[in-house]
Amino acid sequence: MDESGAARRRLAEEREVSLARLASLTGDHESIVAASLDTNADDEHDPEGATIAFERSQIGALIKQVRGHLAELDAALARVDAGTYGVCERCGAPIGAARLEALPAARLCIRCAGRVP
Repeated sequence: MDESGAARRRLAEEREVSLARLASLTGDHESIVAASLDTNADDEHDPEGATIAFERSQIGALIKQVRGHLAELDAALARVDAGTYGVCERCGAPIGAARLEALPAARLCIRCAGRVP
C-alpha cells in the first residue's frame, strides 16, 4: 500500500472511532436530558454528587470536541486527496512520521506547532 493509501486508512479508522464516540456521547446526552424531564428534583442542592446541569454541560463540551476532531480528520482526508497531506501548512516542510502517527490530522510540523501565531 502506498503512503497516501496508508494515511487514508489511518484517518478513516480514526474517523470511525470518533463517529462511534460521538454516537455514544449523543446517547448519553439524550439520556441525561430525558432524566431531567422525568424528575422535578432540585439537583442543584443534591449532596450526592454532580448536578444534572453539570453533567449535561460536560457531555456537551465533549460532543463539541469530537465534532471538531471529525472536522480536522475530514480536512486531513481532503489534504490526502490534494496531495498535501504530511506537509506543514505554515512552512511547507514535511511533518514528521512520528507526529503524524500521534496526530494523524496534524496541519503543522512540530517546529511550527510550537511557535506562537
